[in-house]
Amino acid sequence: MIAIGSDHGGYELKKEIIKHLAQRGIECKDFGTDSTASCDYPVYGKAVANAVAKGECEKGILICGTGIGISMTANKIKGIRCALCHDCFSAEATRLHNNANILAMGGRVVGAGLALKIVDTFLDTPFSNDERHIRRISQIESE
Repeated sequence: MIAIGSDHGGYELKKEIIKHLAQRGIECKDFGTDSTASCDYPVYGKAVANAVAKGECEKGILICGTGIGISMTANKIKGIRCALCHDCFSAEATRLHNNANILAMGGRVVGAGLALKIVDTFLDTPFSNDERHIRRISQIESE
């Protein structure tokens, strides 16, 4: 199960991603928003991040206008490693090296065609399990 959420700036792209994931047979839990009416991205960033942190969803996808604010919000939740990616290389690298569990994108930054490829790359790339990456993730998560 993939948690997904957006603010008004990411709403249209979120709809495209949900449709794409359904075509792939991947179930989503949509945490909102449900329109292009102005709203506050932290509400949706926290909802998705908490669902992933609690294990209710395996991974998450967040979208706001730039992806910046919503990714910053998600990363405030313990256990979340949210990566802002606008290209496939970054999406692959963050899964391989950082075991990122949430992908963030900017609905006003990346087009739908590329965004779907980024989503596929993020979801299809496993963590490398290399000792050096495990060690580094442990350092990120330690207080």
